[in-house]
Amino acid sequence: MTDVSTTNQRYMTQTDFMSWRMEEDPILRSTIVAVALLDRSPVQSRFVDMMRRAVDLVPLFRRTAIEAPVGLAPPRWADDPDFDLSWHLRRYTLPEPRTWDGVLDFARTAEMTAFDKRRPLWEFTVLDGLPDGKSALVMKVHHSLTDGVSGMQIAREIVDFTRDDGPQPDRTDHRTAAPDGESPTPPGRLSWYRNTATDVARRASNALGRNSVRLVRTPRATWREAAALAGSTLRLTRPVVSTLSPVMTKRSTRRHCAVLDVPVDALAQAAAAGAGSINDAFLAAVLLGMAKYHRLHGAEISELRMTLPISLRAETDPVGGNRITLARFALPTDIDDPAALMRRVHVTVDAWRHEPAIPLSPTIAGALNLLPASTLGNMLKHVDFVASNVVGSPVPLFIAGAEILHYYAFSPTLGSAFNVTLMSYTTRCCVGINADTDAIPDLATLTDSIADGFRVVLALCTKTTDTRVVVAS
Repeated sequence: MTDVSTTNQRYMTQTDFMSWRMEEDPILRSTIVAVALLDRSPVQSRFVDMMRRAVDLVPLFRRTAIEAPVGLAPPRWADDPDFDLSWHLRRYTLPEPRTWDGVLDFARTAEMTAFDKRRPLWEFTVLDGLPDGKSALVMKVHHSLTDGVSGMQIAREIVDFTRDDGPQPDRTDHRTAAPDGESPTPPGRLSWYRNTATDVARRASNALGRNSVRLVRTPRATWREAAALAGSTLRLTRPVVSTLSPVMTKRSTRRHCAVLDVPVDALAQAAAAGAGSINDAFLAAVLLGMAKYHRLHGAEISELRMTLPISLRAETDPVGGNRITLARFALPTDIDDPAALMRRVHVTVDAWRHEPAIPLSPTIAGALNLLPASTLGNMLKHVDFVASNVVGSPVPLFIAGAEILHYYAFSPTLGSAFNVTLMSYTTRCCVGINADTDAIPDLATLTDSIADGFRVVLALCTKTTDTRVVVAS
């Protein structure tokens, strides 16, 4: 008998299917763009070999999504019979004046350009010609192929750890393809319906069996848990009909990008001083920056609504794919004390991470996929911002002989005014800001405000700590 989970892995997950459907509105595209600044130009032959390893490691990188002509089944992943690695790898020399701004402009253009859905959903581009012999690698990937955690897993498996080394001999074999390298024969869509129904029935039966016994033994506690789960599901899915920000209200398909750097040790020290985590310190810095940004626009706000990606990835999950769910909630912007703000952030975020309905997110997404795509989109368009924190590599990484100096992620705005993503890399936190141009016409002002928010948080550090926040250019 075919394993239910194995069969359904050949289909897009319900969570990804929801994002896929929402892309009927281009404002809600789920495109991730990451930029690595390199100390030199990567060797082309080694770069191609590296990407061959990536395609072997993550079969989704050679597959296309085939949509069902009718019915409720999500798109099916199938090997692209015309897969050509060279089509996905590009290389250009930056035009004059060959600056970092040119790299960011290329990145924003890549993000605004829709994928050709008849091909695998990724493109990697090397940009040569930066000052001092530097280059940049712009990576464009659809969110259904990877999330932040998976992206770093892939990077650690395919890149080098010294300038001259090839693949490491002790790399873990995470391949998820069939032994002969080809995808198994895809099941029919009737199999998807049958297996999905079987899976749901099995889960329901198991839950019913467990809860029937508990209902007899502890009826009040069981009913309380059921009520808590129902309330949690409502909180996770409730519509959002208006932005809390009176300033960042417009939405468009245009994007622009900015970056800044924060010392890892300083942010960790500030987090400890505020009895929080690095993520708490990061969110506090963004909130302090947003309070300043709104004051510059003559608006006083007490809170903003954010979307927080929460990882559902388990140790047994294969490398690649998207294993996140989205929580939407408000955080305060009227607390000036960074330590107090961190504590408030920690309590709120921790509560949302432990919402009873979070583990059921894929099932909830399946139910939401019965709604019109426009209804789903409207649930996200009134969120003020998205913030994500990705743990990167603590040691330098190399791509085809070139050392990665900085590594920025520009994650999708998902209908919000902007997305700010912090990725730790060696001694610094690389912060990428991806903003809707209509919502944030003055990106430099927003970037400076967030940088000042980090400075307020880092003021909690000892005086001997390097607390320089650099707005990169």
